[in-house]
Amino acid sequence: MISAVNEKFPGQGPAVSAGWRTRQLEYTWLRSLMGRYEDFWHVTESALVTTCNAMKLPLDAAARTQLMESYLHLDTFPEVKQALKALSHLPLSILSNGSPKMLHAVVESAGLEGIFTHIISVDEVKIFKPAPVVYELAVKKTGVEKGHIGFVSSNFWDGAGAKAFGLRTHWINRAGVPPDELGITPDVTLKSLTDLIDLVA
Repeated sequence: MISAVNEKFPGQGPAVSAGWRTRQLEYTWLRSLMGRYEDFWHVTESALVTTCNAMKLPLDAAARTQLMESYLHLDTFPEVKQALKALSHLPLSILSNGSPKMLHAVVESAGLEGIFTHIISVDEVKIFKPAPVVYELAVKKTGVEKGHIGFVSSNFWDGAGAKAFGLRTHWINRAGVPPDELGITPDVTLKSLTDLIDLVA
C-alpha cells in the first residue's frame, strides 16, 4: 500500500498507509460498538477519505478508485506460498474482516486459489473482530471444536480475540514488537509462517 500511495502522493506513502490502517481498524471497532455495520470495503474507503482529509491531500475520484483497487491486489510475504504448500495436508481457512469481494480478489491475485477449505467473512454476522461471534464462525464452518483450531495472525489484538474465545493462537510477530497489554498471552509466538511448519510437524 505504501508504494501505491507514493504513486499518487510522492513521499507520503508511509504516513498515509499508517493513518489509513489505523482508522480502518478504529472504524471497525466503532461500528461494532455502535451496532452500525458496514462492510469492510466501505469502511476501508471511509478510512482513506478521512486520512487524506486530515493530511490535506487532494483525493480526487481517480486517486480514490486506484488506491481502493490496490487493496484487491495485496502482496504476500515472501514465505507465504511455500509455507501454505507445506501445510496443505491440513484444512486451511481464512477468517477475516474483509468483505467476500475483497477476500476472493486477494486470494486470486496472490495465486492462492484452491488452498483454502473455507474463506469466511465477518459479513455473515455483520460485526467485526474481535467480537466472539466472529471466531465462532470458524467452529461452525469447519465443524472442529474451538480448542482444536489453530488461529494464526500477525495482529496481536486479533489473536487476543481468538484466544479469549477459546482458539489456540499463533502470533506471527515479524517485527519483534512487544505484545499489547490485554491480559492475554498467545499460545505460540513465531517470527514467520515458516516457523509454523516445524511446530505442526
